[in-house]
Amino acid sequence: MDDWVIWLILAVVLGVAEIFTLTTALGMLGAAALFAAVAAGLGLPVPLQLVVFAATLAAGVAVVRPIARRQLRQASSGKRFGIQALVGKPAYVVREVTGREGRVRIGGEEWSARAYDETLVIPIGATVDVIEIEGATALVYPRE
Repeated sequence: MDDWVIWLILAVVLGVAEIFTLTTALGMLGAAALFAAVAAGLGLPVPLQLVVFAATLAAGVAVVRPIARRQLRQASSGKRFGIQALVGKPAYVVREVTGREGRVRIGGEEWSARAYDETLVIPIGATVDVIEIEGATALVYPRE
């Protein structure tokens, strides 16, 4: 079997494995194997094919690593997103909130709500703070 076919099979196997694992490392290995297959197809000897494989892999790491580090830094910077970003925001009561039910408007969206302190009854029109999000329900506490 020709060298380029072996490299190509390796690239395909690594590419499929990348699809199932989402590790990025297997994708870089697959891309490096693909470049090595091209080198083998051009007739380069096996030692040079290995050099092409290693150089391509090193270039992939050099490109991907700074991107990954930037993403990790942003994730650990404490910025909240999704529903967790609503915690601490003010809300406006649109239907009386008790310890069991109610409705509030948070940033233009209407949410089901419950009073954080189950003994409270918060009237319509009151401004509250979102203390926690449980599923699709905001736990709120009145502003003083």
